[in-house]
Amino acid sequence: MNLTYSSRIDAPLRTQQPRDSSPLPSPANLKALFALSEHALGNIALSRARLQDRIVSGSGAPIAIVGPCSIHCEVAALEYAERLSALQKRLGDRVQLLMRVYFEKPRTTVGWKGFLYDPDLDGSDNLALGLARGRKLLVQIAELGVPIATEILDPLSAPFFDDCLSWVAIGARTSESQIHRQLASGLDCPVGFKNGTDGSVDVAVHAIESAAAPHSHLGICADGQISVLKSAGNASCHVVLRGGESGPNFSETHVSQVAERLRALGRAPRVLVDCSHQNSGKDHARQPAVARAVMAQLGKPHADVLGLMIESHLHAGRQSIEAPRAYGVSVTDACIDFATTEHLLEELANCDSP
Repeated sequence: MNLTYSSRIDAPLRTQQPRDSSPLPSPANLKALFALSEHALGNIALSRARLQDRIVSGSGAPIAIVGPCSIHCEVAALEYAERLSALQKRLGDRVQLLMRVYFEKPRTTVGWKGFLYDPDLDGSDNLALGLARGRKLLVQIAELGVPIATEILDPLSAPFFDDCLSWVAIGARTSESQIHRQLASGLDCPVGFKNGTDGSVDVAVHAIESAAAPHSHLGICADGQISVLKSAGNASCHVVLRGGESGPNFSETHVSQVAERLRALGRAPRVLVDCSHQNSGKDHARQPAVARAVMAQLGKPHADVLGLMIESHLHAGRQSIEAPRAYGVSVTDACIDFATTEHLLEELANCDSP
């Protein structure tokens, strides 16, 4: 059979559009500009150790990760952190409180990608300003003694913030990413891998296996140069159940099934429950009911649930990103208000955990 191939070699080449590029400060420069005190560094090390103990051995107080769906206003974020700091003092060692300080938002198509990319919320996309203001805010919150949790969407952002973090999430869309698993392998704090958007936990379980191993991979070092990074592996990774297209997955049965899979692999059988997303049917008002179902599990012997995550802001609901904006109201997913959050955390502190 004779085949004739059509050649396109003679076709005109498409002119590539020019790309703008702007140098950024190195992670080392930004860390020097907004440096953590020795006191804050000590608090971060302590919170990491307590979280690791809870994940690996199951001992210690339940974990509660609460805060805005995303940060868009530093003043409101600091007020939330101050309230959380006061609440932690009241609750003492009965709950391990962390604040959600999320600067990056994954988008299904397009939209505001978060404070890191567009801190002025006006489409100016001043990433250098987002890095600087984001780093400054993290340091301010850490200096209040509030442990910080965030989701890392772009691995290149991690070296700018990693010393401030007590816990990191890898989201449902990126848990399957080899790049994010390599990143988790080298982080000095616990990492929670979320189940896939379809509800499957396979990607999260596989991610834990991958992140526990050492890796050599591309990244940026402290001076901002592209480098080969070598990681030792992270034994403090766990699954975060957030529901999916198949429905919610916060029940004791769901938690036990995941824990048994991890136990069979020789991994710590620990699971955190995200009370938002599909576990609440994307209805923020249903988060308290999910939280109380998790608390009921914590009261049983040999519970494998670590604790919970709640999307919470100063005031309930959500609003458009367009100005004018109300103070202390989310511009991404709807949140419950701080008063409701406070009541839930008091219940968590008083639940009969084993």
